[in-house]
Amino acid sequence: MNKRIAILATNGFEESELKSPKEAMEKEGFTVEIISEKEGKIKAWADGNWSREYTVDKTINNASASDYNALVLPGGVINPDKLRRNEDALKFVNHFFEQKKPVAAICHGPQILISAKVVKGRKMTSFSSIKDDLINAGANWVDEEVVVDEGFVTSRNPNDLPAFNSKLIEEIKEGKHELQHA
Repeated sequence: MNKRIAILATNGFEESELKSPKEAMEKEGFTVEIISEKEGKIKAWADGNWSREYTVDKTINNASASDYNALVLPGGVINPDKLRRNEDALKFVNHFFEQKKPVAAICHGPQILISAKVVKGRKMTSFSSIKDDLINAGANWVDEEVVVDEGFVTSRNPNDLPAFNSKLIEEIKEGKHELQHA
């Protein structure tokens, strides 16, 4: 089952929240590409410090949602704050919802989804510090390790990665969800 997955990230992403899902999806045989604002490398954040660099496969401007089966948004505090201010990143995210493809976000990743205006009426979770932001944007926020709402997968923090990865892979295998919506 050759599926192509986009991970949208920039400098300051939480390392485990990119690395763990990427490895889990590659173990399933999926092709996983890191999409970012600029070519080259992006720097991870781990344990309160800058960490390893990861190679960017494509820039947002050279990537199209139609080329991928799903989208993953890792968290970190810096990463989503930068991406949510990038109009091209928000359009890229929106195209996955329009094409009814699975989208998964963990920790602070849903901040990008708030700015993309795709959380209203959706059942989801996140890192506790952005709970109010999601509720104010119209989401039905719950405190659970992983929440799935018609192909839309969310989790709270790195401790939830095993459950997040499992549900993410399940949703990708299911494919498009007709009830997936922005």
